[in-house]
Amino acid sequence: MDKNSVYKPNIIGAGEVGCAISVDMDKSSVYKTNSFYWDTQGNDFLGAIVLPYYGAFVSEEKCQLFGDVSGKKMLEIGCGNGQSLQYQGERNASELWAVDISEKQIKKAAQHLKACGLSAKLICSPMEEECGIPVDYFDFVYSIYAIGWATDLEGTFCRIASYLKKDGVFIFSWSHPIHKCVAAENNRLAFKKSYFDESWYSVSLDEDALTLSDRKLSTYVNALAKAGFVIEQMIEQSDDEIMQSRDDNSDFAKKAKMLPVTFVIKARKL
Repeated sequence: MDKNSVYKPNIIGAGEVGCAISVDMDKSSVYKTNSFYWDTQGNDFLGAIVLPYYGAFVSEEKCQLFGDVSGKKMLEIGCGNGQSLQYQGERNASELWAVDISEKQIKKAAQHLKACGLSAKLICSPMEEECGIPVDYFDFVYSIYAIGWATDLEGTFCRIASYLKKDGVFIFSWSHPIHKCVAAENNRLAFKKSYFDESWYSVSLDEDALTLSDRKLSTYVNALAKAGFVIEQMIEQSDDEIMQSRDDNSDFAKKAKMLPVTFVIKARKL
C-alpha cells in the first residue's frame, strides 16, 4: 500500500470503504468530484439520512432540538432528496429554502416536494459560495449529514451565520470523528487512523470517487465560535430505544453501542 494511502471507515457504516489516497485540497476539483458522485450514485451507496433522524440512532423526536417550527423560515444546507424539507413543511414552517451541490438531488427534491403539495426555493450551488440566499432572514438553518462535505468550514459557518436573524438557530449533524477512526474488524473495533489527521483524501466507491476530510470535533466547535455562534446543545450518544426497536445486530449497531457514530450540534447566532 502506498505510504500516502490508508483504509477509511465508511461515513455511515462500521466497515471500511476501501483504500483512500491523500490528496491536495482544490475546491474546484472537490466540487466536481463530489457533485458528480451525488449526481450518480451517492444515495445508492451511502444512503439518505433525513429528518426526523440526525443519524442512524439519533432522532429529533427524542432530542427536540427544533421545537415548534410553525411560521418559521427554514434553510437546509445539503437538501438531498427533499425529505427533510418535507418534514419541516408538514410541521408548518412558513418558508422552505435549500441549497445542494448536486443538480440531480435538487431535481429529486423538487419532484418529491411537489408530490407532497409543498413548495420550496431550491438552489444548486456549493454551500461555500454566494448564491443569492437572503441575509438576516432565517429563523433556522439546518444540515443533516452534509456539513462535512464543506471545503471551507469557517467560511461556510460565517455564511450560514449571515443567513440567520439575530438569535437564529443553526442545527447540524455529521459522522462523529471518532467513528471515522475506528472500523469493525473480526468482531473487534480497531483504530485505523489518527484522530488528529485532517488531511484531505479521495476514496473510490465502485467506479466513482468522493473527496473528504475527517475533521476533529474541536475544529467544528472553534469554527462555530469564530463565526459568532454559541453552542447550546450537543448530542453524541446513540438512542438505546431506537437501537432496541430495530433489533439491529449489524457491525454498525454494535459499534454504536461502544462509541459515538453521529454528533449533532445546536448553536445560536449571537
